[in-house]
Amino acid sequence: MKLALVGFGQAGGKIVDSFVDYDSRTGSDIVRAAVAVNTAKADLMGLENIPNEQRVLIGQSRVKGHGVGADNELGAEIAEEDIDEVQGAVDSIPVHEVDAFLVVAGLGGGTGSGGAPVLAKHLKRIYTEPVYGLGVLPGSDEGGIYTLNAARSFQTFVREVDNLMVFDNDAWRKTGESVSGGYDEINEEIVKRFGILFGAGEVEAGQEVAESVVDSSEIINTLSGGGVSTVGYASEEVEERSSGGLLSRLTGDDGGSDGLDTAHTTNRITSLVRKAALGRLTLPCEIEGAERALLVMAGPPQHLNRKGIERGRKWLEEQTGSMEVRGGDYPVSGSGFVASVILLSGVTNVPRIKELQQVAIEAQDNIDEIRQESDENLDSLVSDDEDELESLF
Repeated sequence: MKLALVGFGQAGGKIVDSFVDYDSRTGSDIVRAAVAVNTAKADLMGLENIPNEQRVLIGQSRVKGHGVGADNELGAEIAEEDIDEVQGAVDSIPVHEVDAFLVVAGLGGGTGSGGAPVLAKHLKRIYTEPVYGLGVLPGSDEGGIYTLNAARSFQTFVREVDNLMVFDNDAWRKTGESVSGGYDEINEEIVKRFGILFGAGEVEAGQEVAESVVDSSEIINTLSGGGVSTVGYASEEVEERSSGGLLSRLTGDDGGSDGLDTAHTTNRITSLVRKAALGRLTLPCEIEGAERALLVMAGPPQHLNRKGIERGRKWLEEQTGSMEVRGGDYPVSGSGFVASVILLSGVTNVPRIKELQQVAIEAQDNIDEIRQESDENLDSLVSDDEDELESLF
């Protein structure tokens, strides 16, 4: 699937920068264009893989390149005011070669959480291609203002995109881990999962062709209908062997010592499907009730077979209760691992979102109280008791 990526804000820009690096390292060829948008000049300068001409600094007349300081209302205002500057960068994207737009943002800060929904709304108004969002939730230890920002941005973002894929930092940060090291690792986890998902079906000349192709239309159909999506992933190292062709892929027997046992291959696939669906999702949730699902099995072709993928797909149908469960393989010769990636779309039983909203409501009430108390304290400080002083004007 060919994507035009737009990273909005610090987190969004870094994730898109990592996507470009992943695309180069793996040769997956999913990133057709990449743009980074920010109100902070330093954040744009810190990127390594997005071309300089595709880095857009907005809000210079308002914040002078210093960011919006976690004020996502200001972030949204600046995005509205400077949308033509962002469009100037988007105009250089060969849209006729793109299957979809993906707007990436951290939802806890100011620029990304405020600006990403504005950009998504703008892109949907102009282009016929789907516009998806990838939103990153802040950790619960990052503070009330970031939680409040995330809750408000999530509510807005999900309404402006064709589907919002969510990654929850709270489920992925490790205890005692440094902030920079933790986020670098998290970004790698993000691009690995979504890289395999969107890379399925992108076959170059001379590359192994999937037995059951997962192309862009399968992904688009799974994401259709809007709502919120999460992605599961599980992998296992395997010993790479020479492929015996289609027959060995289906039977596990190429007539030589390198033949793989079909039952073992099938069991490995079904086991990885279960681990991906029931393990750590990008957004933890109950998978029952998911409206649609897509299974992608990636790895050396001789370690993939139709029977295992079909069993995994049927198991997903049973677990989700959905009749819209698609599946296929993504052969990657020489990868050294077999991986299962599961996209669950239209999930609704998400305790983390409800918790986020409740904490945000409490934070909003506290902020209002603090502001009112601050106004009262200031008034008592500057006013004289007898009200004998007159202000200058």
